[in-house]
Amino acid sequence: MSDADSRDVPRPPELDAVFHLSEVRTDDDRILYYGVSELRERELVRRVWSAFRERGYEVQAARTDSGLDVVVARPYSNGLDGVPWVNLGLFAATVLSTLLVGAFAWYYVPLAEIQRNPLTVLRAWPFTAAVLGVLMTHELGHYVMGRYHGVDVSLPYVIPFFIPFGTMGAVIRMRGQMPDREALFDIGVAGPLAGLAATVVVSVVGLSLGPMTVPPEVLSAGGRVIVFDNPPLLDAIAGLLNQPTGYEDPAKTAHPVIMGAWVGMFFTVLNLLPVGQLDGGHIVRAMVGERQETLAALVPLALFGLAAYLHYGRGLGVNDSVGLWAFWGLFSAFIAYRGPAHPIDDSRLGWKRLAVGVFTFALGLSCFMLTPIRVMAA
Repeated sequence: MSDADSRDVPRPPELDAVFHLSEVRTDDDRILYYGVSELRERELVRRVWSAFRERGYEVQAARTDSGLDVVVARPYSNGLDGVPWVNLGLFAATVLSTLLVGAFAWYYVPLAEIQRNPLTVLRAWPFTAAVLGVLMTHELGHYVMGRYHGVDVSLPYVIPFFIPFGTMGAVIRMRGQMPDREALFDIGVAGPLAGLAATVVVSVVGLSLGPMTVPPEVLSAGGRVIVFDNPPLLDAIAGLLNQPTGYEDPAKTAHPVIMGAWVGMFFTVLNLLPVGQLDGGHIVRAMVGERQETLAALVPLALFGLAAYLHYGRGLGVNDSVGLWAFWGLFSAFIAYRGPAHPIDDSRLGWKRLAVGVFTFALGLSCFMLTPIRVMAA
C-alpha cells in the first residue's frame, strides 16, 4: 500500500461534500480514501456512487479499527479479465463428478467395471447434460441480466460433489453495487425463470425416453434406497404428456434424465427462499424494500417448524427430510443475518415487475415438496 498522488486519483465533488478527507492511499488497483464521513456507510455510498461510476469505478464504504471512515474505489469491470481458469476447472471437475455418480448411481454401472474401464462413465452423459444444463441455464440467466444492467458479476462457479447428483449446484459472485431495485429484481428473477424453462424441456425429454431397467443384482442386494418425491410441476408435465414417473414393476425406474428436472425444481425452491443473497431474497428485497428483512427473520422459524411437524406430527426420521429442512433452517438463519443486497436507488418497482415476482414465486410453489427425500428399505 502506498500514498497516492492526488492528481492521479478521482476526487469527485460529491465526495468532498459529505466526507472530510485526510489521506488517500493505493493498494494494487484499489484507491482508499481515509477520513470522516458525515453519513452512515450505506447512505454515503448512495451519495457518491454515481459520481465514481461515471469515472469508471465501483465504490464501497467501511470503518477502520482506528475509527476512521474509508471509501474504497476500484476500477469497474464489465467483461472477462483473462481466461477464467477457476470457473473452467470447477466445471470440468463437475462434469467428471456427475458422470461418475451418474454411471454408478443412476445407470447401475458397477464400480469394478468403472475401475477396469473408466470410459464406461460416458454412459451417463445424458444425466450430466440434464443436471448441468439446468444449473448452468439458471446461473447464466443471472449472469446475462447482470451484464445487461452493468453489474460486475462473475461467470458461474459449479461445485462438484458426490452422491446423489455429483454436484452441490452453482453460484455466481456479484462484486458490484446494485444500481436500483429494477436491476436487483431482474438479476434475481432471471435465474429461476431461465432455470425452470430449461427444467421443463429436460422434463419433457426425460419422460419421452421411457424407463430404465434395474439389473437383477441390484434388486437382490436389498438394503436401503433414497426415494425422491415428485414435485407437483413434474406430475403436471407427466400428466399432460400421459407419461408415468414411476412403475409398479420394481425392475423398472424412471430415466435418469428426469432427475435433472427434479434437481432443477428442488434447487428452485431452495433458491426462492426470501432470505439474504438467495434469489428469493433479491426478489423480495426489490419488491417490498427493507421490509424484506422482517420476512427473512421468519424463514428459519418456518423451516424449523416444518422439520418439527414432520418429526413429531408425521413420525418421520432425520433421513426423511427432517434433517434436510432443519439444516436449511440453520443455513437460512446464517444468510438472513448477513442481510440482503441494498440498491443505490431504492425507488419502488412498477406493477409489471411485481406481477412477474408473484408469478415466479407461484412457479416456485409448484416445485415444493413436503418430503423431497426419504430413505426407505429396498
